[in-house]
Amino acid sequence: MELSFAFALNNNSVFEEKHFGESDKFVIYTEKGQLILLQEEIDNSFKSLDENQIHGSQKKGSAIISFLKEKKVNVLVSKQFGKNIRMVNKHFVPIIIQEDSPNDVLRILQKHKKWIKDELMNRQTDHMLFYIKNGILKLKVKDDKLK
Repeated sequence: MELSFAFALNNNSVFEEKHFGESDKFVIYTEKGQLILLQEEIDNSFKSLDENQIHGSQKKGSAIISFLKEKKVNVLVSKQFGKNIRMVNKHFVPIIIQEDSPNDVLRILQKHKKWIKDELMNRQTDHMLFYIKNGILKLKVKDDKLK
């Protein structure tokens, strides 16, 4: 099984304190052998979808899930996830990070690929929420990160 990650980045290509679905773009990285390589950058055309009516819209969440599943993504990486996390973890392993730089996050993910693969292989749905703090991958996260 190869991992495919979607990073939620701003237009300056850094992570910021926003929910995954509010990012400016998704940057997809795919595992190729021992490396994790950039595959593509995609503007987040779903960013404002249905947000005028309701924050954390299920319509928006479902659209992003469908889009990223078509791209064969199986791991989402962001500084925050919103209330759609309950929908997200049915399809993807969600990872909350503290770092701003995608390169720093890639180095950390490279060290922890086995844990992420184990999660994908052992659970078909309802994936655990992973949290990376100080370069260490943890399986529990405080509820206040699910804003």
